[in-house]
This record gives sequence, C-alpha cells and structure tokens, in this order.
Amino acid sequence: MTLNTFFRSALRLSALTALTTAMAACASGPRSPEDEKTGTRVRESMMFSADRATMHRDGDDLLTAGLGLAGLRSLAPPPFADPTAPTAAELRRRAIWSNWRGIADLAPGGGYGELYGSTATVPGREFSAFATVPGAHQPHRVLVQVPDAFDRKRRCLLVAPSSGSRGVYGAIAVAGAWGLPKGCAVAYTDKGTGTDYFDLDTRSGARADGTVGADAAGGLAFAPAASAGASGVAFKHAHSQDNPEADWGTHVHQAAAFALQALDRAFPADAPFTFDNTRIIAVGISNGGGAVLRAAEQDGDWLDAVVAGEPSVLVDGAGSRALYDYTTEAALLMPCALLTMENLPQPPLQAQARAGWIQRCASLRDAGVIEGADTDAQARDARARLHAQGWTDEALRAGALSVGFDLWRAVAITYASAYGRYGVGEHPCGYRWSMLAADGTPRAATAAERAAWWSDASGIPPGAGVGIVDEIAKVDPAAIRLHCLRDLWRGASADAERVRRGVAETRAGLPRAGLPVTVIHGVDDGLIPMAFTSAPYVAKARAAGRDVRFWQVRNAQHFDAFLGLPDYGARYLPMLPYVYAALDRTLAALEGEGAMPVDAVVQTVPRAGKPLTAEHLAMPAAR
Repeated sequence: MTLNTFFRSALRLSALTALTTAMAACASGPRSPEDEKTGTRVRESMMFSADRATMHRDGDDLLTAGLGLAGLRSLAPPPFADPTAPTAAELRRRAIWSNWRGIADLAPGGGYGELYGSTATVPGREFSAFATVPGAHQPHRVLVQVPDAFDRKRRCLLVAPSSGSRGVYGAIAVAGAWGLPKGCAVAYTDKGTGTDYFDLDTRSGARADGTVGADAAGGLAFAPAASAGASGVAFKHAHSQDNPEADWGTHVHQAAAFALQALDRAFPADAPFTFDNTRIIAVGISNGGGAVLRAAEQDGDWLDAVVAGEPSVLVDGAGSRALYDYTTEAALLMPCALLTMENLPQPPLQAQARAGWIQRCASLRDAGVIEGADTDAQARDARARLHAQGWTDEALRAGALSVGFDLWRAVAITYASAYGRYGVGEHPCGYRWSMLAADGTPRAATAAERAAWWSDASGIPPGAGVGIVDEIAKVDPAAIRLHCLRDLWRGASADAERVRRGVAETRAGLPRAGLPVTVIHGVDDGLIPMAFTSAPYVAKARAAGRDVRFWQVRNAQHFDAFLGLPDYGARYLPMLPYVYAALDRTLAALEGEGAMPVDAVVQTVPRAGKPLTAEHLAMPAAR
C-alpha cells in the first residue's frame, strides 16, 4: 500500500494519546507486553472487556455465516436446535441473516449479488468486546471481522456503525459486503444502541456471545437499574441513561482502535497495526451515516476518508432540523396530510388506513393543531403545515411507509427516553415496553422469546415480539400521547428542557480539514429527509472550506429492504449500489489510482417492475 508517509503526523499520535488517557479511568490492570512493545499507543485493555475471538471457516464464513445468497433470501430464519437455549453460533448465524434482510434488497430481480454487491464466502476470524466511553453507564459492542485473505501490505480497514438501533452486525450488508471480499478488515459498533434487551421480570439479558444470562451472575451487555417491582422489557438505546448519540463519534473511534488490536493479534509478525500505517475509511448509513460524520470531526489525523449514506445529522445551519423535531411532527400530522395525496405506495393500503387517518384529522382539529370544517380541508391544512416546515411531496409520499408501520411513534418514544437520559419506568409520556398478548395487554416473555431477542430484534421495538405499551383507551389513542411527545420539543416543561438539552448534545461539527467526505442521499427519503439533514450539513461544511462531495439520488427513499415489496421496487432504486461505488472510488483515490467522487444529481430510471439494470441506476461517471 502506498502511503503519503508511513508516519503521517504527530497529530495522530496526540489524538490517540488523548483518547487513551481519557480511558485511563476505566483501567482494570497493568499494560500488557504488547503495550510496551508498540510504545506508540496505550492498548485497548484499558477500555475493552469481555474480549472474545472465534474462527469462521468450513461452512461458517464471515459474510453470510455459511448461508450464501440463497440462505439469506430464505423467508424462514436459520433454526435453533433448542429454541429455549440456542448456541452462540446459532445466534450469530441468525443475527447475520436478520441484519442482511433488514438492510439489503435481496429479492430476485433487485440486482443484489448480480449487478452489485457480494455474498462471497469469506473465511476468517472475529474479535469482539464491550467498549466503554468514560462516564457512561453502559458499554457498546465492538466486533472486528478479519478475513484470512486480509492484505497485510495494503492494510485496509473499514469502520462501520450500525444503522438505526440495530445490533453489532447491523452494518454487515453495508461494510462487510464491500470490504471483506476485497481483503479489508471490518470493524463494527452498535454505538450504544443494539439488541441487548433486558427482561425486567427475570432480571436477565444478553451476554457477550448473545446467549441469555442472569443479571446476578454479571457479564451482561446491558443491565439497567430498575426497581424490584419493574416488569416488561428494557433496552439499551432507551434505558442506558447515557444519550448514546452524543458519543457516536467516539464509538466509531473506539471501534477503530479495537480493530488495530485485533489485527495485531491476528498477524503478530506484522504488528504493530497503527492509525499511521493502516488505511481507515468510516462508512455508515442512516444514523450510522450520522455517526461517521460525527467521527469525521474527532481530533487527530486518524481517519483517511468518510462515506455517509442517507445520514441522520443535525447542524447549526439553515434548514437543518433535529430528528426528534420532524419525527414527532410527522407522527402527528402525516396520517392526516396523506389523505390529500394520490398514488401512494402500497403498503399501507390506503383504503384500509383511511378511517384511522380521518380520525386523526378530527382529533388534530379538536386539539387546535389544524383547521378545517371537514376532512378534506383538515387534510389540506395538515399538508400545508408540513410543506411550510420543509417537507417535500416526495418525502411525504415515501413517508407513508413510516406511517403504515408506526415507525414515527416508535422512533419518537425511544429517542425521547434516550435524549432525556430517562431510566426504566421514567418515560415522561408514560410509555413502556413489554411482550404483548393478543389483546394488546402486557405479558411475561417465555424462555424461547428471550433467547431470540438478541438475534431477531432490529433495535427499536416493536419487533421480535416486544411492543409498545400504551394503555390509554380513547378515540385515536395514539394521538393522546403523541401530543405529549411533541410537547417535549415545543414545550416549556422541565422534561422538555431535558430532552432538548439531550438533542443539543448530538449537534455535529465540521469534518477535519482535508478529510475527504462523500455524502449520498435519496431525494425521496421519507424517514430522514435530505432537506433537513444532508443538504444543510454539506452546505455548512463547504462554507467552511471542507472537502465534502454530494450525490443526490432521484427516485430513492430510505429503506432498500422494502424494495422487495412490488410497489416500492417499481418506484424506487436501492441506495447500497451508490454507497459501494463511492467506496470503490474513495479507496482507489486514496491509493493513487483514481479520483474521488464528484458532485452529482443522479437521474435514475424507475424499474417499473423489471429486473434492475445499470441503466436504471445511472451511476455517476467516474473521473
């Protein structure tokens, strides 16, 4: 690998020294012999615990856990021999299956594995641990995949935070699929969110290997403080009391540091692997994209490039809006506003949803939020109010998916708890989580249900059987507490000030001067609208002279995984091909073999039910 200089800058050393000095409070023992050997950085034993190493060969590889494309496409998850006590290997395989299916469009005709992407068999080793941010109540997970074919001369490392609230394998379809077949190592972090659910009734949760253990025995990935009578389910993103989003840049940095340690262990004859002699690219999508942009502002010359897809990011700048602001706004107004729009994608089935949306219009009018003498007038007013706040019709149309799957409410409830650093039983709007009976009432989890949470959950409930408990039984019951959630952004209460203070802690700064950053966003994104996130970030960074490039992809929304639904696949293009292409060009440019991506408004062509082709993608030309 060609580097500008083998030891690039004293800045890298000073940045790492600052990081590891801050970690000293977490030290549990003396420096190891490797610490003394390298001398250039304090080793990660000071910030990591529950270290594990496993081999994955002979039918159990890094990228698909031996499932291959056919196995990933299977509608049935990989089975557990004993559903009440799955092995760590079974849980890993199922978590990889779940996370692939939650991120990528694997449906036949969608192009994955044929036109773009890879599900190649990649044998190698995994190294994992819990990582601790100084002052945090709970750890985050880090995991490094080192392929047997790792190029020790090229020394390529991707660092990938999970999207949404997914577990530590949440970015495998983003970074692993691109990097592992190329001989790069990949480091992941769940960035303090993840699927480490905790059963309050039995005081049990997920251990380092994903299996269920008792709180009393210790060693859990997440063990919240809770009263003796607490019941239901707690999860790290909502109940860690850490506001993990405030530390997402540090989480990415720690994952990179752990990866260097893992590479030293994997290839001791070639050690040390350092920030100076290893090419490091951070890549993420959704709020994982926001996390890598937060990493880009970290002190020191430790990153070589950043690729952020559809990032959830907040800046000081015109048009930028906080996730919590526009999510609670959409949760309230969008069901009503959609009544004015024709040709909505299915699902949701508008004919079936219409009655509930009409009800929402009426409740909003009664609350004085919108005006109008009849449903049509109320819906027009709701839509006009969203337009006035920056919502485009493209974002509203794609946002119908989030209405249909109740995502706005689910996101708002979790983030309210996280931003306010509320513990178990403290949600300011009275929400909690539990397994639900057929009639919607809370019930205890079974052993088999608890065992599958770590592998099957996508992070924020509802999912894996865990649901939102809202016991208010009135007309349009969701709206009653949605007003409470919205008032945490607009109101003057102590709780509102607490939540807004947490949001302020997540505001992004500028990327390091000279760091190449590529931002990619779908113009039709209805969950994280480009106008509120990427566009203001790019404008602010460029105004400060930073090296930021921007791909705006037409006819692309937020969720590749939903393109398997025929109507969505006909209308929208996947985002992953553009992330992979940006990574291709970024690595080539860093190695002196090509140019970085250049700005583009990508004029895609919808598939209209046909198999995906290069013509549909209209990939920006390389220069």
